[in-house]
Amino acid sequence: MEKLDDKTIRMLITAAIHARKMSYSPYSHYQVGAALLSGDGQVITGCNIENAAYTPTNCAERTAFFKAVSEGYKDFRAIAIVGSPEGDVLTQYAYPCGVCRQVMMEFCKPSDFQIIVAKSEDDYLVKTLQELLPEGFGPDNLNSYNNFTER
Repeated sequence: MEKLDDKTIRMLITAAIHARKMSYSPYSHYQVGAALLSGDGQVITGCNIENAAYTPTNCAERTAFFKAVSEGYKDFRAIAIVGSPEGDVLTQYAYPCGVCRQVMMEFCKPSDFQIIVAKSEDDYLVKTLQELLPEGFGPDNLNSYNNFTER
């Protein structure tokens, strides 16, 4: 795994902070932004988008992934996530929910994909998907010949 340099991490955090400003969160008032780094260096952003029925709500991370995949990207290196109650101040680290982690598992190598949670460009943590989703279920589980043997 090639770790991201500090300049790239800060750039992703800045992009996630900007994306957070687009959040549509009239119910929870919890605004989240994400910046996804593709394998070829493109940055695709997303924000959380809520719905009165709650179930159709989409997290910022999934918004970024779905937007990226719909634009032809399927190779990813990292994602920066920022989130806190509404306002300009980030007061906490916003980790991806389980559903977002599962979506990441679909497109990323768990030991290599880096997840950056941040309160600012200077206050952040970096984890791998494998650290946040140990023993995750992904495409490799379905591609294994042994999973399809006749009984």
